[in-house]
Amino acid sequence: MVLNKRLIFFFISLCCIGFTSFITVDDEWKLKKFSKGVAVYSREVSSSVIKELRAETEVKTSLASIIMLLNDRETYTQWVYRCGYSKELKRINEAESIYYQTVVAPWPVDDRDFVVDVKVVQDPKTKVVKQYTTNMPEFIPPVQGHVRITEFDALWTLTPLKNGLVKCEYQLLVNPGGNVPAWMVNLAAIDGPFETTYNLTEWVKKEKYQKAKYSFIKEPE
Repeated sequence: MVLNKRLIFFFISLCCIGFTSFITVDDEWKLKKFSKGVAVYSREVSSSVIKELRAETEVKTSLASIIMLLNDRETYTQWVYRCGYSKELKRINEAESIYYQTVVAPWPVDDRDFVVDVKVVQDPKTKVVKQYTTNMPEFIPPVQGHVRITEFDALWTLTPLKNGLVKCEYQLLVNPGGNVPAWMVNLAAIDGPFETTYNLTEWVKKEKYQKAKYSFIKEPE
């Protein structure tokens, strides 16, 4: 049971990426965990046996610093929960790229992987930044020893607040595939997004991210 829990924690925490669409909901958000300034919620949705999750927190930093950290794929193994490998495959422009990531699963379960197109947009009036992602499971051939994840919906929303604070919301719905039962995913799904979101708030304080600037992101005045 411990082995299976560790596996699911990692699946649900899959890197900080954003997707374009979410499923019709059947239930309201329910708080499942609050610690170190990070809240994690879950709710049921109409078209999946897997519960949708949302992690949120606030951090005093710039919008660009968070985007730079999310774009720094090679560091994911150090702060994204159970990330085994992460690499940018194609840079489309400053605001969009395609990247590959693996999920380290406890033995004897096969590791997972996925390929996604990530695009960042900002509302010119509210200054809210959203990171959208499109799942691209067929962009590269299957990798031996990995199960390709084909169902993954997620969204990062960064909302500027007063006094230099940014509200970070990470919303996701992930089906790890394979033989992992839905009840086990739902039982053990909270720690992954919690750890990734908390680690983001610590990593973004590093000097190289604090100096980040992007032409397509305008900071609030």
